[in-house]
This record gives sequence, C-alpha cells and structure tokens, in this order.
Amino acid sequence: MSAKEVTIVVDGREVSAVEGEMLHDAARKGDVEIPVFCYEPKLGEPVGACRMCLVEIEGIPKLQTSCSTPVRDGMVVHTRTEQVKHAQNAVVEFLLVNHPLDCPVCDKGGECPLQDITMGWGPGKSRVIDEKRHFQKPIELSPLVAIDRERCILCYRCVRFSQEVSEDSQLQLLDRGDRTFVGTFDDRPYVAPFHGNITDICPVGALTSYTYRFRARPWDIEQAGSVCTLCPSQCNVSFTVRDEKVKRVITRDNHDVDDGWLCDRGRYGFEMFEAEERIAGPRLKGGAEVEWDEAIAAAAAGLRAAGGEVAAIVGDASNEEGYLVGRLLREGLGSNDVDSRQSRGFSRAAVVRLAQPDLTIKVREIDDADVILVAGTDPLHSSPILDLRVRKAIRRNGARLVVATERPTALDGGAEAIARYAPGGATHFLSELAAAVGGAENVASPLAESLRGAEKVVVIWGERIAREGDGAATALLDLADACGVAGAEGAGLLEVPDVTNARGLREAGCLPDAGPGLGAELAGGRSTEQIRAGLISGEIKSLLLFGADPLRDFPDTPAWEEALTAADHIVCFSMHENATTAKADVVFPLETHAEKDGTVTHPDGRLQRVRPSASRPGIVQSNIVILSLLAETLDLSTGIDSQPTAFAALTEAVPFYSSITEEKIGGQGIRWQETEAASTIPTPDGGALSSEPTTSATGEGLALGTYRDLWAGPITELNPPLQFLTPQQRLEISPADAARLDLKQGDVVRVGQNGSSVEAHVLIKERMSEGTVFLAEGVQGGNANALLNGGPVWVEIQKLSGVDA
Repeated sequence: MSAKEVTIVVDGREVSAVEGEMLHDAARKGDVEIPVFCYEPKLGEPVGACRMCLVEIEGIPKLQTSCSTPVRDGMVVHTRTEQVKHAQNAVVEFLLVNHPLDCPVCDKGGECPLQDITMGWGPGKSRVIDEKRHFQKPIELSPLVAIDRERCILCYRCVRFSQEVSEDSQLQLLDRGDRTFVGTFDDRPYVAPFHGNITDICPVGALTSYTYRFRARPWDIEQAGSVCTLCPSQCNVSFTVRDEKVKRVITRDNHDVDDGWLCDRGRYGFEMFEAEERIAGPRLKGGAEVEWDEAIAAAAAGLRAAGGEVAAIVGDASNEEGYLVGRLLREGLGSNDVDSRQSRGFSRAAVVRLAQPDLTIKVREIDDADVILVAGTDPLHSSPILDLRVRKAIRRNGARLVVATERPTALDGGAEAIARYAPGGATHFLSELAAAVGGAENVASPLAESLRGAEKVVVIWGERIAREGDGAATALLDLADACGVAGAEGAGLLEVPDVTNARGLREAGCLPDAGPGLGAELAGGRSTEQIRAGLISGEIKSLLLFGADPLRDFPDTPAWEEALTAADHIVCFSMHENATTAKADVVFPLETHAEKDGTVTHPDGRLQRVRPSASRPGIVQSNIVILSLLAETLDLSTGIDSQPTAFAALTEAVPFYSSITEEKIGGQGIRWQETEAASTIPTPDGGALSSEPTTSATGEGLALGTYRDLWAGPITELNPPLQFLTPQQRLEISPADAARLDLKQGDVVRVGQNGSSVEAHVLIKERMSEGTVFLAEGVQGGNANALLNGGPVWVEIQKLSGVDA
C-alpha cells in the first residue's frame, strides 16, 4: 500500500511529504535545515533527547521536537521565530556549560556538528564562569576507540547503536544528573564487530578512533568514495586520504547495500596496506626483484611451456580482472581449467537457475520480509552487515526468523525456530524442509510451520551448501517453489558467497563449464578440486593464481601442498607474502581495494564501482594492465589497456550487463536484473540437475564441521590495531561430548584424522549438537583446512593438557 502524500508549510514554503514522516525529514526536502544532535534515522525511532530541533507549530501552544513529530496534511511550521531562536540558543548554551573549548586539539574540529550548530544557532557567548566538570581523559573504551567524557553531550547515539542496532548491549548510561556518562558494565572493554560505527555517529569529539587520532585535520584530507571488498557485503565506504595514503575509512551511506553501517573489519582493515609483508613489485622465485618486462616474459614463458596443460584459480579480483584471466586461459592458452571457488560448487545449469531475476531478492527487501530463513551460514562471520539487516527486520518490522545451520549462529537468540543438521547434511535437510512446507505427510518441522503461508519469504543461504553438489541446488529450488518465492514481490533467495566477488567472477566467466554471461556450457574444464588433482597427477603443468591462497583458504591443505610442489610453474598475483607465494616462480603484486579501479557484483546482482583512492606502493601497476601485457606476450590481442576498455569488453561479453554503463553505476550501483538487458540471461533447461545421491554416512569419532571466523586471515595478523582480535584455534564441543571425553573449558587437545592433526583449546558451547565438533578455517595456527579432504570427516580428540594441570 503506497503512503499518502500530504502538503505542509515550513517557513512560508509549501513542502510535499509522506504522511507519518518526521517533520525534520520533511523540512529537509524543502531545503529548510533544522539543527539536531540526537536524531539519526538509521538508529530507529527518534528519542527527542537533545531538544535542539524545537520548532513552533500553529495550533500547538508549546514548542515541539521536529525529529519526533510526524507530519499531517496542512501543518504550518515555523523554525525561525523568536521563541524558537531563544530555545535553540538556550540548548546550545546549556550544552557548552561543561563542554571543553578544545577545538584546536580535537580530532572532530573542522567536521564537528557541535561547532557548526554553535556558530549557526548558538548565542555567541556564555554567561557561565564557573569551573566545568572534569573526567579522566581520554579513556580506552576499547583497544580501538577512545572516549573523552568531558566532550560528551549525552545525545544517546552510541548507546542506542549498541542496544538497538548491533544489539550487543554493552554501552549504557551510568550515574545521574550532571555526572552521567557513557560506559560499560564494570569498565569492561567494548569489543564488538561493529563498534567502530559509534565514532561515525558521535556528533562531537567524545568518541575517536585510535587509528586516526592526531593523524590529520579536515583541511589536510580528501574523501574518496569506493567499495570495501574485504567481504561479500561490499559496503560503500569513503577513504580519508592524506598525502595519497589512506588514514581512515568511514561509511558512505547506501541503504540498498549496507544501510549506512560498516563492520570493524572493513573500517580498520586498511592498516594492512602498509604491512612489511606487502609485495611492492614483481619478483622471481627466491625473492629476486625484477623489472616488469622480465617478470611478464618469465610468466608467459612458463605458461606457454605447459602446452595448454595450464589452469587458473581466481579469488580476490574485480569483474574485469576475472574476465581477463578467463580470456587469457581460454583464448591465449587453450584451456578451460578456470575456477573462482575454493572448493566444489554447482554446475553451470544450477548456477543459471539460481541466477534468474525472479528468484533473487534485493538486500533492501529483507527489511520488509515476513519470514527470513538463514540456511548454511552465519552472517556475522560471512557477511557481517547482513547480520545487522536481519536484526533490523526483526526489531523494527516484526519479521520472523528461522535458522538452519550446522553450528550455532549469532542470530539464534532472535529466531523463533532453530534446526541443526550434521556437517554435509544441508541437501537432505533442505529437501525435507521443502517437502514439509509443501504439505507432505509424516514430515513435521517447526521451521516449515513458520514458512508455510508466509507471503514474503527471504532465504539467505551460504555458498558452502554448494559443496554438496547440484543436489543442494535442487533442494534450494524445491524450497523456493514450496515457499512461492519465484516472481513474488519482496520474496526470493540471497546467496552469501565464500569470497567477496563470487557472483561477479562467475558471471564474468571464471567457471570451468561456463564462459562470460553463463553462456553455452563448455566441455573439459576442471573445477578447483580437479585442478588440484591434475597438478598432483601431472596432467596440469602450470598454474595461475590470482588473489587466491590455497594453502591458507582451501580445504585439504596437505593435498594443496603436494599439488603446488608438483607444479612445473606457478604464477601468483598476491597482495602479501605468504606460504603460497613462496612456492611461486613469478609473483606479481596485487592492488588493494583502495588502489584498484574496476567493478564488483554484489550477491544480489548490483554492480558497484571500486575506485582508486590512494597511490600504489613501490612499482605496483594496474593489474588490468599487467594481465593485458601478459596476454599480448602470449600473442593474444585483447584490445584492453585500461579499466574503461576492460569494462567495455566485459559488458560486451556478458549480455545481461550490456545496458550498464559506468554513469548508470554511479556512486550507488545498479542491479543488472533491473536493466533492459536482464532478459538476455540464459534460460534454464527443463531437465533435472545431475547430482550424486546423498547418504547419511557415519564414521568413528566425532563429526567435524568447519567455519571461517570473521577475524581469521592477514587482515588481522598484518594489521597492528587488529592483532588483538586474531583468533586462536578453538574446538567447539557440546557439554555432553566434553563430559564423556573428560574435557574442561580451556583444555588443550589434539584433533586428528587420517594422519593430520591440529591443536586447539576446548570451548564448550551449550547450543552445540552432540556428536559434532567445530574448528575454524584460516587461522594462523592449527588451520582446520588441514583436516578436510572433500568428504565427511570424523576426528579423534586427544587431551594434551588441562586447565587444572
């Protein structure tokens, strides 16, 4: 139902507004500015705490807060009367009674709302000559955020974010009266994955980031808009740049993508750009730094010598880079062995069916969902901003949440129904759930009861489900059919991929059985696991790795160690030195997302522009240019010499991108499903998807499941401010299993299977399923990938030492 439009009069000018809209927002449409401190729409319902937005409304004797007053038709508002000015002057004067006048040394100086409002709406002088209140300052609110309580004006913004947005409930107002201050219980550090947002929303200099304190002033910096590519959320960010180096990352509101928030991984991850391990130029095996011409010639010689027995795996890449790698392999070297997945995945036929526009939900439509099913993923770790989006839908709009995962998630507390399935059991579970929703007899499920009959059903599913093969895709499609999401407004599927630009790379042609645009099926291409097997057997001689680190991120580390050792020649594009680059014959430096120029595709199909904001270190060059030069050395003329020419070639090769231009992408992005070319996506064939039969296999010991921790990887290890968050390996185990094995919290154990083992500390979790344990992938010590071998894994637990020893 569309909202009713009304007309109000603000300071003598007519303004069109939506009935129920807050007066403050409506006045802005009429170019009337009303000062505020506490009001921030993305925090939720207004609280009217600061009283700065008082206005006069005809027919109401007292002044009203415009932030919490909904408009009605015919309302007449005055914002500049003497009564209003007197009230605003009084509020500013009252705030400055205890606020220190330390603007010259305050990090907020020059971009401070309090400064601006004092100049525009303040009295210009103070009648108070008494000593101001004092607090100890600054205090370490967390290892990343400092709080100066003398500057705090008690707007409640940070407390509301903690309690109503991230829902960690750590921040609160303590004490009373003029001694009130923001703090945590028992002065505990405020450590949470989104807590850096409080420095953005603070209207004064009370909350500042340790990574930016005293580093720059507003007149020394430039703001450069781009997209964060450190996780699949692809949040819109603004880089604060001084002397061509990134000094800060702040949010750039895009309600269709991130709702104006940013996780701490994206906010503070930029410090790794300057790590000592950063590769600043091309080099050959052994660390010998060489000129670009020599490195490109060496790479081309090694790839050509393979005689077509060559493969490529793409990871951290833009659409243009992935497209170029695909062309390089297929046209330049005659090989279809190209993949962009860390493990096995869906076939082209399954990818095409799941990519149909009538099945894909917009991220923003999650807000209005009736029921949200989270299956096979924990958004907090895999796509953090989705965690906030789901919480918002539940809290503000009454959406119902159901969760079906292998391990407990951060969203379990808000779910009305929760189901656990064994590792590798997603296909069987989703098939039964689809049958239950469809009304099958003798199939009962609390989740089905929630899903059945709902009009707007959103299914958020993790790409890890795809590791079970096309059977999982069939189960997803059956569930979508049972829920009636195809073509239904506000209903659909949303994938949470393993890597940032997974959808864009698939659509750009980085699949073994599909080229750009998911066109006609290609024969003979090997998937990631088949590439590994080919390297070991000698069928593949040369390997190109672009932004991929198999020894860290891919399942079955011992097998990848053997595969990379067996390769005759490896070309590796990497941002930092790691175990994989140590095995490469030629290493090219990879650009960061602050240096790169290109596009990425959000999981919901939105193309966004990654823009170069900072200078590249050393002699790093554009990866698009280097790939083009490498292609030319291999006698492949691509006609590409820059990002614009690469984007033009991409949109020509991908039919459903053809009507997209960089102008249409702009600063907010555009979904290809909403363009006139969307109908050119390949039509699914009518046949059933091929799939291996799923069995409820059993083994001795405990079933092992794995997950990727938000903080695992070089983003924390190479980033001094974030190193305190570097995760240590934890064995998550149920209380019953722990008691049976005589394990206590914190005990050190060895987890082993088939000759491989890792050490971990025991973490007993109440909501863990009995018979299943979990380890984290990608951690620096005891990487769980060492135990994975492509199938169900059962492990033995050996206690090494106890907390009481």
